[in-house]
Amino acid sequence: MADAILTINAGSSSIKFALYELKETLVRTAVGLAENIGQAPHLLIKTGKDVALEKRWPDHAPLNHEDLLEEVLNWVETHLGDDQLVAAGHRIVHGGKTFLGPTLLTPAHLVDLARLNQLAPLHEPHNTAAVQALFKLRPELPQVGCFDTSFHHTMPELATRLALPRKYYDEGVRRYGFHGLSYEYITSRLPEVAPHLSKSRIIVAHLGNGASMCAIKDGKSVDSTMGFTALDGLVMGTRCGAIGAGVLIYLMQSDGMNADDLTDLLYKKSGLLGVSGISSDVRTLLASPKPEAKEALDLFAFQAARQAAGLIASLGGLDGMIFTAGIGEHSPEIRAAICERLAWAGIQLSSEANAANEPAISTCESKVEVHVIPTDEELMIATHTKHLINK
Repeated sequence: MADAILTINAGSSSIKFALYELKETLVRTAVGLAENIGQAPHLLIKTGKDVALEKRWPDHAPLNHEDLLEEVLNWVETHLGDDQLVAAGHRIVHGGKTFLGPTLLTPAHLVDLARLNQLAPLHEPHNTAAVQALFKLRPELPQVGCFDTSFHHTMPELATRLALPRKYYDEGVRRYGFHGLSYEYITSRLPEVAPHLSKSRIIVAHLGNGASMCAIKDGKSVDSTMGFTALDGLVMGTRCGAIGAGVLIYLMQSDGMNADDLTDLLYKKSGLLGVSGISSDVRTLLASPKPEAKEALDLFAFQAARQAAGLIASLGGLDGMIFTAGIGEHSPEIRAAICERLAWAGIQLSSEANAANEPAISTCESKVEVHVIPTDEELMIATHTKHLINK
């Protein structure tokens, strides 16, 4: 064993976590999930393929995030024995204008983070609640915040502006971009996987229940499909993606919707779920014979290709495209549907390589290289945390 870092990704009813040993390189030794918090809590921790701990509580058990984190910490400390947990690293979705990179957090930072809650209401309050819980449970444990917006602070100012009165930009109403930890990991892998693309013009498509694309030039973000919040851009599992502001005004006037109603509609009832009326899961929709399922998937691919075309304009051309995250890594049908709509840009897929989920899925004749690279946001969090505590 060795000293270790714990990475934490806290959501509204779940906490995903991983334990990394601090050796010459970071080694992931355990992963876990606490889920159904507030309902029937379930905690599962695995070391490799082995179940190290599994606990279930009855319905409506009075356990909150802090209670589950304490269970996790107790297991970690027992598991480490004489070695120590030396830090915790958190995924925090929004860093606003304040947090431009990974940050060694103090309790005072919680005030700044709380101001960002309304910019990412599905994620930020729960991300920061985990930070607050750890300050209470283990006040001496260093904590590092790793922000999904940080990677995009290299975007040129023009790509961050919205066409609103200037005072709003000064207040922080601008395009930020998200999924930065995933994009950062992919760019870190390119020198090994496709070295000639590491200093080229690429689009990385992070396609999961939350989905976005990023235009990356010479390893740096220059544009993204997500903007002010993680609601913008591509069609997602339950989120609508880009939508005309007039639609929102119409819903307020015709249906009497307020901000809470719109938040519920746009974040939880739209996207693939809303269009299909069946499911937010691509696998379920691909297996469904219903025309509404096909329409939802067609819209997903259409919007992805349409917005990728805009990113190509931001890049001034395209040399490579990378698919990652759950859908991007595991759905040949979706990759093919998007790439077929981008054939004009020089993309030509190998149907055999794509169907087999091979790492390189473009043909030899393709002017644009297309790769599938699994992402690892947890490793990026652990890497940043190790770097900051060793300064």
